[in-house]
Amino acid sequence: MRYIDLIAERPLVWGLFAAYLIGTSWLAVLGHRKTRDLRSFAIGRGDMSPWIVGITLAASIASTATFVINPGFVYAHGLSAFIHLGVAAGLGIACGLLLMSRGFRRVGAQTRAITLPQWIGERYGSRGLATLFAAIQLLSVSFVVLILGGVSIVMQKTLGLSNVESLVLVTVFVFGYIFVGGTYAHAYTNTLQGAIMIAVTLVILASALPSLGDGVGAFASRLAAIDPNLVRPVNPASPLFGDAFTVYVAGFVVGFALVCQPHIMTKALYVKDDRAVRRYVAVAIAVFALFSSLLLVGLFARADGALPPDIRQDAVMTAYIAQTFPPAVVAVIAVALLAAGMSTLDGILVALSTIAANDLFLGLTERNLLADRTPEQRAAIAHRVSRVILIGLGVVAFAIALDPPALLGIFGQVGVYGIVAASTVPILFGVLPTRLSRAGAATAAVVGMGLHFTLYAAGVRNPAVSATWGLLASAGYAILHCTTIRVLVGGGVPDLAEVRRRP
Repeated sequence: MRYIDLIAERPLVWGLFAAYLIGTSWLAVLGHRKTRDLRSFAIGRGDMSPWIVGITLAASIASTATFVINPGFVYAHGLSAFIHLGVAAGLGIACGLLLMSRGFRRVGAQTRAITLPQWIGERYGSRGLATLFAAIQLLSVSFVVLILGGVSIVMQKTLGLSNVESLVLVTVFVFGYIFVGGTYAHAYTNTLQGAIMIAVTLVILASALPSLGDGVGAFASRLAAIDPNLVRPVNPASPLFGDAFTVYVAGFVVGFALVCQPHIMTKALYVKDDRAVRRYVAVAIAVFALFSSLLLVGLFARADGALPPDIRQDAVMTAYIAQTFPPAVVAVIAVALLAAGMSTLDGILVALSTIAANDLFLGLTERNLLADRTPEQRAAIAHRVSRVILIGLGVVAFAIALDPPALLGIFGQVGVYGIVAASTVPILFGVLPTRLSRAGAATAAVVGMGLHFTLYAAGVRNPAVSATWGLLASAGYAILHCTTIRVLVGGGVPDLAEVRRRP
């Protein structure tokens, strides 16, 4: 009876949300028809359109963080937060995609890798390295919790559901359609979700025109009247964005490193050649730049001064939308915000469940428990295991999201930045003509991740800063290691086939 009352109170938003659920489910069924084994579940058949992959990638990068969480940081800390999270990080992401995507696809095509840990293991000729990186990728659960929490906030504000009801709905739905359709479901639904997100981004940005009616200077003056630090490129009063290194250097470095997440980097394996890579990267960068401009909503909301002074930072976006737009438009935007969260969540789930099945389960069992099975039988078993693991991930993430941390954005960043602090240098040195050994790759990963978590535990407030120092230390070690190897054994790049033959 309660749900009937909720639908009667908000018929438009519930109707649009139901249409979105139906459309997404239909696309998942289409994806299921193309999903036959673990490989097609993980990366498809390598034949996807660059346009689909580009929009899928941009939607995966943007997620709840861009559409719901990060505008709150800009609201609280001003221009410095926008430069760090939008401009510097966006430039880093663009450079990372341009530099690494083609090389990643080429190595992946040679080795037939379907996951990021498998790619690293094949590139450096080490099964143990693949297992190590597979275990590290499990930290992505923290970002799953961030997305679930962000989507729950939107559902509570727009659909009238409780936190528990919202978490149950989004967990069952998203985990369910990925269970059915795998990567094809992820790509098809993300294309729909991305299109919705593009349209709504333009609508929200158009709402800012009245705020800028007297010009950018007048708008900045209104912000400065509230707090002069809000319009400074570096906010000296901010515990998160209080120095140039944090705003500019850490923003760029972490943006570059974020490309090395498994659900982002493996997009290069969805397409068939370098030309397709160039096209999808161009589409992704353009669409993501548009999405990043939504962070300016934090400044618009602060200048208007209409939000409660004690508003929770994570709730700024939803509150601004509710106060700015009529109910019909709010309903459409609400569905877009939900789509933003689901578009990244499904990509992470495909990557995590495949990694756990392919690199942990198979990696630890195919030489003993599954030694008497054929490769085809092992792959079939791994495919079934990936679905079981998917269910387990849903249970764990749901349990954590029931009582989320105070700042979901920081919680998610700490875990994700740990992953990229470990992964970036081995991937970067794997696509460039370097001589980083398997031991060097493992040590660089441990140095990067270890320093990140150590500095954050020691009191570094912004996890981007601790991750940046970890990445710089990891890169410094790798460069020194390669220089030492070159002095000892001479220059040149080892052939990939030769690397894989090493004991």
